[in-house]
Amino acid sequence: MPPANTSDKANTETAAMLARRERLLGPNTPIFYDNPVHLVRGEGVWVFDNSGNRYLDCYNNVPHVGHCHPEVVEAIASQTSTLNVHSRYLHDNILNYAEQLTATFDTSLQCVLLTCTGSEANDVAIRMARSATGNKGVIVTDHNYHGNTNEVMSLSTLLMHDLGQRTDSQTMPTPDSYHLLDGESTLQDMANRVLAGLDVAIDNLQRDGHGVAALLVCPIFANEGFPNLPDGFFTAVKKRINAAGGVIIADEVQSGFGRCGHAMWGHQHANFIPEIVTLGKPMGNGYPVAGVVCSADIMHQFRTHNNYFNTFGANPVACAAASATLNVVQRENLVENALQTGTHAQQQLAQLANRYPVIGDIRGSGLFFGGELIKATGQRDPDPVLGKTIINAMRNEGVLMGLIGRFDNLLKIRPPMPFSVDDASVLFETLEKVLRRVC
Repeated sequence: MPPANTSDKANTETAAMLARRERLLGPNTPIFYDNPVHLVRGEGVWVFDNSGNRYLDCYNNVPHVGHCHPEVVEAIASQTSTLNVHSRYLHDNILNYAEQLTATFDTSLQCVLLTCTGSEANDVAIRMARSATGNKGVIVTDHNYHGNTNEVMSLSTLLMHDLGQRTDSQTMPTPDSYHLLDGESTLQDMANRVLAGLDVAIDNLQRDGHGVAALLVCPIFANEGFPNLPDGFFTAVKKRINAAGGVIIADEVQSGFGRCGHAMWGHQHANFIPEIVTLGKPMGNGYPVAGVVCSADIMHQFRTHNNYFNTFGANPVACAAASATLNVVQRENLVENALQTGTHAQQQLAQLANRYPVIGDIRGSGLFFGGELIKATGQRDPDPVLGKTIINAMRNEGVLMGLIGRFDNLLKIRPPMPFSVDDASVLFETLEKVLRRVC
């Protein structure tokens, strides 16, 4: 794969676009990589920039079934050319999709509410939990991100760092299977500490009169660094939350639609059944549709006390996009592909780690995996500087990937679901080339 274009002309064009972006969109708008990529086209697991360079996309879960999948494109175009209206009109698409979607869940999860974004879905899910339980308190991890609405942003410690003076929300410790604390020698030791922290959060909410409405959590702790967990971890979590009168909201924006390889949903992979599930980015393969799935009782409680509607969340085009995306996942056996390719990829990454000790730990499931980068101290010291160096070097070699985790040192590899064994070979050949150069 040839290196991405970094010519003087390309750099000049990038600088001009960044200046225009800041003038029109304001300062400090987030952007990937030290040398941003100006993308103009996508196909499958590849994207192309304005100079004609192609990049292997090992990061984006928005084009879940691949960039510009023809079936999804056709479904959107066909429905757009026929009708697109407010979701308060009757239309078959929402009902057909609701049946198609809920068929992939446990029978206790049978009702659907559609939104435009995962942020909205998490916001509504919290409102649902409060309606259903009569409590107000929400628990999250101490390194979480669940969206951009005022409610969920105020809970997102990954960006806000703390919850300020709020007493109606509490944090539990983030599980970390690699950086065990003093006195911990097993995953169960780590889990026991996290569960003890959860007990404290529950006690604090009850002490302050809020009670426990919900634990909002990603079932694979994606932003927290997708740690390994002992068997029965979420069974113990759910027991505590339910005993306190609350429910679990499983944020499946990153873990859902087969991403983990073992099942359609991250909570199935983690072996528990939440009361509420939220969906987002991958749902329409790039079309802005998201949603909430819950029990009939919870939906009834919410609908009885809230006159909720969303103009575009359940419109015919959104539902056509979502239905086509789910059709492709199932017909092209992308869940099985995630498991097979992901297993192969982790084996390849392990071979690299044997040659480059800076890769201190390998973990993940299906097509959500990565390696934790550490310093050469023998103490598992995180190396976020090396992480940033590697992902920028990979970008310049034509592979897009990211960083995540509590220390921002964990390579985050989360490609579109058609990602193949051959694609993985390109990824790791390029990664070894970069490691030889920077280590």
